[in-house]
Amino acid sequence: MQPLPIDPLLPEILATLARERRLVLEAPPGAGKTTRVPAGLLALPELQGEIWVAEPRRLAARLVAERVASERGEALGATVGYSVRFEEVGGPQTRLRFLTSGLLLRRLVADPRLPGVSCVMLDEFHERHLDTDLCLALLVRAQATVRPDLRLIVTSATLDGERIAARLGNAPRLVSEGRMFPLAIEHLAQPDDRPLEKQVSSAVRSLLNDGPEGDLLVFLPGAAELRRAEAQLKELAAQHGVALHLLHGELPLEQQTAALAPSQRRKIVLCTNVAESSVTVPGVTGVVDAGLARIATCSPHSGFSRLQTAPISRASATQRAGRAGRTAPGRVLRLYTRSDFLTRAEHETPELLRMDLSEARLLLSGAGVQSLDELTFIDSPPEKAQRAAENLLLQLRAIDAQLQLTPLGRRMLRFPLHPRLARLVTEAEQRGIAPLGASAAALLSERDLRSETRFRGGGQPSGPAGARGSSDLLELVERLDEAKQARFDSRRLAQLQVDPRTARVVAQAERQLTRLSRNAAPCPASLAQQEQELAYCVLAAFPDRIGRRRNFGEPELVMTSGSAAKLASSSVVLDAEWLVALDIEDGPTGRSGAALVRLASEIKPDWLFELAPDSIVAEDDYEWSDARERVERWSRMRIGSVLLDESRAIAPPGPETAKVLARIVEARGWQHDATLTSLQERLALLAAQGLLETDATGLTSHALALLGPLLATRSDLRGLEAASLAEQALASLPGSTLSLLREMTPDRLTLPGGKGCPIHYEAGLPPWIESRLQDFFGMSRTPAICGGRVPLTVHLLAPNHRAVQVTRDLAGFWERHYPTIRKELMRRYPRHPWPEEGQTAEPPPPRPPRRPKK
Repeated sequence: MQPLPIDPLLPEILATLARERRLVLEAPPGAGKTTRVPAGLLALPELQGEIWVAEPRRLAARLVAERVASERGEALGATVGYSVRFEEVGGPQTRLRFLTSGLLLRRLVADPRLPGVSCVMLDEFHERHLDTDLCLALLVRAQATVRPDLRLIVTSATLDGERIAARLGNAPRLVSEGRMFPLAIEHLAQPDDRPLEKQVSSAVRSLLNDGPEGDLLVFLPGAAELRRAEAQLKELAAQHGVALHLLHGELPLEQQTAALAPSQRRKIVLCTNVAESSVTVPGVTGVVDAGLARIATCSPHSGFSRLQTAPISRASATQRAGRAGRTAPGRVLRLYTRSDFLTRAEHETPELLRMDLSEARLLLSGAGVQSLDELTFIDSPPEKAQRAAENLLLQLRAIDAQLQLTPLGRRMLRFPLHPRLARLVTEAEQRGIAPLGASAAALLSERDLRSETRFRGGGQPSGPAGARGSSDLLELVERLDEAKQARFDSRRLAQLQVDPRTARVVAQAERQLTRLSRNAAPCPASLAQQEQELAYCVLAAFPDRIGRRRNFGEPELVMTSGSAAKLASSSVVLDAEWLVALDIEDGPTGRSGAALVRLASEIKPDWLFELAPDSIVAEDDYEWSDARERVERWSRMRIGSVLLDESRAIAPPGPETAKVLARIVEARGWQHDATLTSLQERLALLAAQGLLETDATGLTSHALALLGPLLATRSDLRGLEAASLAEQALASLPGSTLSLLREMTPDRLTLPGGKGCPIHYEAGLPPWIESRLQDFFGMSRTPAICGGRVPLTVHLLAPNHRAVQVTRDLAGFWERHYPTIRKELMRRYPRHPWPEEGQTAEPPPPRPPRRPKK
């Protein structure tokens, strides 16, 4: 075997693991840590069980297993095997197993003891995938509880190994410096606006003409970019006699192997970030780095992880560059500027800090973990993300109110799917359509198989013109069925606008899910019934993604979250009023714009009462109708921000109706009616003089408070005027209070000549009376109420009914002011009597009431 930089460190690695349970190993890409260390562990006497090596990607697990088996001179599946999703290669003699970190996580959940396993190695931990972080937390927990003998190795290429070792209880840390030949790294002088494939072509041409001899590695973000670059480079590769290979996770194993195998012919390997670590491409002396990668992020709408093209970190760029200096001096061309490189993040943000945690939360519940706080993480998961995960699992009924795993949640754990899709399949089992549910879940779990979507950067598919249906998901199921009938023939699938590679991956996932599922009920006889049952299953999986069309025939939707959305023009769900959004993406204006619903399925609103009764809120609103002059009750049922149903009827008499009537009375100003105000002020005056008990003064706080008994008996204001309100107010008072009102705050006062004079009680003014000055002849002292405690303010009027004096001291008026005023009044009104002594004069008799004019 070819010597590798890690080889001299192997004895120390084995000696450390013989005496320690944990080890942190740092080694750069290409040092051999992924291949030589696991193989070397097979010779360690303390490790008698299987040795598992967790890789972040399926491609790495398969290819590394094949390489280690080859270096040992064995067939794959003997001593060395691998396990990835839907694929297992190994046998009774297998002791070294490479598997994905996602699969390891599920096996830890199924049995934290990992029987038969003596050592677990978490490879490429620096990539900080969510599954890897969770595996580390569960392995540390297992060592502290059920497996104190288990050995644990954490390997990293660029991450701070010292920090990891500290979090693992100051675990031993070993470092391999590796071997690196000189590298010439070049950046663009300024940004290049040309299409990426043209930039790649120029860079490859430069390396072929002026670069060192050896193979070339071109890093691009995804499969679509790889294919465009391949088309662009075909002619150039042919001119130089260079082989052209693609390398990404969706390729068949034989094509992946061909890209990595040594060759006598110079080659160009177009790859994704899968070649950054774990997988070494031998003989590479030139690297072209686009500086981009598909980064897994959490969609805020669907809750699924979504691959988004984003700039890579400086650490990833360093790893990519290092691929060119493993065997000889190399040259690296970065398709971005140096200033761009320097402003990038040092490391990728761990998925634990940016991803949806609902699947992790469900898996950990299956392992008996009630809270993520129970586990040891390198970085603590965000509290907000934890709460969001728990809320979703509650809606899916996977956990109960005490956050305990439910029987349904336990069944969901059988499927290697996001909790939403696991809920879909389990509901399909209960309704007898498990195979159809498996197809739907497979389609939603993988990339879109429609080629017009796959290779337009995720844009809208064209779709069949004028197609109408109840579900976009059913349209995808039909395309998958047609692809299987066509045996995935590329020519026939091109007519169906189906990508053959993606269709194969979806079909493989469908087969595995079908094997894992089973019908718990008879399958519905008709296809229409099966499709309706699937729609119900979709609703069970997406209970928080319900939308209602704003207007019939228009694409605008309102979602239960309150956000606006728009149905894609490609959708076949053209007539449904109610639907579930299965795939949503942010609109062109970002968060402030309406989201685009790319996949939808029609539902029946009646299903919500069975599926999510706790989410439905019933409310009654009491509103005044100006047109009908009455209070009406609007009975509404909502789920989130979406209205389910509403009805309108005459509001029955009661407290809520009375409140609305009181607001109308107040708005119409009836509370300012003199009669009501007078009553309120009379009561307040009695209270101020200590003549009314304190608890009775509550009646005076507001005139409307006195109307409660009257308004509580009606739904409208027909026949109700201010006078009747005052009567009701008086009738509501106790008899003792009425007696006090009549005796201490009378509403009228009889003047000396027998004339009745109203007493005015107004807010902010003392009680007052007014009449002609002559009417007060013979009254020597100011009249008073409240048993003589409160003098009245007297307005003395001239014959023209204008006040000549306002006083609360009538005796003083007669003595000091009347003589002067008398002279003026005699001059102006000579026909009226003006005696010298007003306080003793005979008042005039009251005038008879005027007769109404005929």
